[in-house]
Amino acid sequence: MKLTLGFSPCPNDTFIFDALVNQKIDTEGLSFDVFLEDVETLNRWTAEGKLDVTKLSFPALFQNSATYALLTSGAALGKGVGPLLIAKRPLDMSLIKSYRIAIPGVNTTANFLLSHAFPEAQHRIPTLFSQIENDVLEEKADLGVIIHENRFTYQQKGLVKICDLGEVWEQKQGVAIPLGCIAARRSLPGNVVNKMDVLIRKSLTYSFSHYPELSAYTTQHAQEMDEAVMRQHIELYVNNYTMDLGEQGKAAIQKLYDVYRRQAGFVTETPAGLFAA
Repeated sequence: MKLTLGFSPCPNDTFIFDALVNQKIDTEGLSFDVFLEDVETLNRWTAEGKLDVTKLSFPALFQNSATYALLTSGAALGKGVGPLLIAKRPLDMSLIKSYRIAIPGVNTTANFLLSHAFPEAQHRIPTLFSQIENDVLEEKADLGVIIHENRFTYQQKGLVKICDLGEVWEQKQGVAIPLGCIAARRSLPGNVVNKMDVLIRKSLTYSFSHYPELSAYTTQHAQEMDEAVMRQHIELYVNNYTMDLGEQGKAAIQKLYDVYRRQAGFVTETPAGLFAA
């Protein structure tokens, strides 16, 4: 059976899926048409039902939980892993209502965490995540919400941290930060969805068994990123939660959903629940 599969070209995702999509493990009769895209593109595609299995930001999952279900493997959760709010110079945050803020997509968890920390932030500019640092440097935006490897590079470019948005979440809510997840179309057969969960874990186990070696698949999609930054990226975003959410991971996601639901004005729980059966 062939499935369409989408994830980002960032090192954490290629590290997770390398063995699966390149058949370094037994894929048990599954094959894949792979789409490597920025997560906000994947978020938009989910509203269209374009892919069978896909990486998603959690707000995109919440909005599309009637058609996509959360897998227990492949997710990005943790403590100290949240997006950062950065600027070219220190700013008076009492004036945030007037600042232009570059965000890595409307439906990203990063944008939600900005709302959680600064609900008064109004002027948001959706921007490709890799362009945000430059837009702040060139003063096309006053502030930027950075994710992925930019967390490790902004200081080298002379930018300053204004706020760790993930730290605000942890302090207010007392749970890990759910950033991204893998979801499967609910119309897929249950045995296929379960098999995907198992295969993602096997793929990740394969990559961990060869780490700190970086595969050609990871390095080629990271483009000009330094290998040390690739490893920092993997070590920050790939952890025990990625292998299996467990009860703590599921509780953190439920907390995020509850807060998101109140903020977005959802009245009831999604009837289907968030997780694959």
